[in-house]
Amino acid sequence: MTDQQPNRQLLHLVFGGELSSLDDVQFKDLDKLDIVGIYPNYAEAHKAWKGKAQQTVDNAQIRYFIVHLHRLLDPSDAE
Repeated sequence: MTDQQPNRQLLHLVFGGELSSLDDVQFKDLDKLDIVGIYPNYAEAHKAWKGKAQQTVDNAQIRYFIVHLHRLLDPSDAE
């Protein structure tokens, strides 16, 4: 029997919204932020981010972001 460590959850948040200007990350209306979801790894988060970004490609004011929640929960986590 081999000892295998289960895959660690490296949580990522995907969210976005309309920016006030293209020069800064200031959202026009915080009440209208689109919280896409929380994902167990970067690959899943990237798929969700890419899908949302492609849906809004015609509006330069709308941006989506991936936040590495696992780094906020454990700042010593370098992954």
